[in-house]
Amino acid sequence: MAIGGAAGSCLRYWVSLVLGPVTLAHGFPWATLTANVLGSLGLGLVFVLGEDRTLLGADLRLLLGTGVMGGFTTYSAFNLESIGLMQDGAWGRATLYMGGTVVVCLAAGAVGVMLGRALRG
Repeated sequence: MAIGGAAGSCLRYWVSLVLGPVTLAHGFPWATLTANVLGSLGLGLVFVLGEDRTLLGADLRLLLGTGVMGGFTTYSAFNLESIGLMQDGAWGRATLYMGGTVVVCLAAGAVGVMLGRALRG
């Protein structure tokens, strides 16, 4: 799990490097939102593919789910950025970010589950 967590953290850092300029230019935390959406999709996929342990064994499911996705997603950054937007008086962006994160991450998780079921057959 530690190796997966390190890999997920490196992926998260890469997303922040790629989307950091967009985040700064628009004052909206695109990098964190992207990491959380992709992580939700990935975790749904890993969960389904590992359900019966024929496609993903227990060890690989822990490595990918708990390790990589755990290191990649960023709930603590989501909290800090939400608080920052509210403290800056950007209530519209804060509401959009918080509500959008919940809705889009739930949808991405559902898509991950559906993809996993389709791949599993």
